[in-house]
Amino acid sequence: MNALRNKVQLIGNLGMNPEIKELEGGKKLAKFSIATNETYKNAKGERVTETQWHNLTAWGKTAEIVEKHLSKGSEVAIEGKLVHNTYTDKEGIKRYNTVVEINELLLLSGKQ
Repeated sequence: MNALRNKVQLIGNLGMNPEIKELEGGKKLAKFSIATNETYKNAKGERVTETQWHNLTAWGKTAEIVEKHLSKGSEVAIEGKLVHNTYTDKEGIKRYNTVVEINELLLLSGKQ
């Protein structure tokens, strides 16, 4: 049952080209977002599509794969975990964000 703790699986399309950063020691970090769509019928019987955006990060070899093979519009399947971060902005306000840190990545389409 431990494998089910803090596990996220998503299939979606990149909303923009990944942002790649090379850190000290040569390790890479990829940041990007994907959109997932859910379609349902509302009370009037009309078909409605709802889009959710998810911020993702990938490290090391996974970040290198992202850099080489993904661009805006690419479809991917990911598995990862939720990571919650806090930081203080320039105005001194405490901010919060949540990202999915990728453990596994499956390319469903290549660079567009």
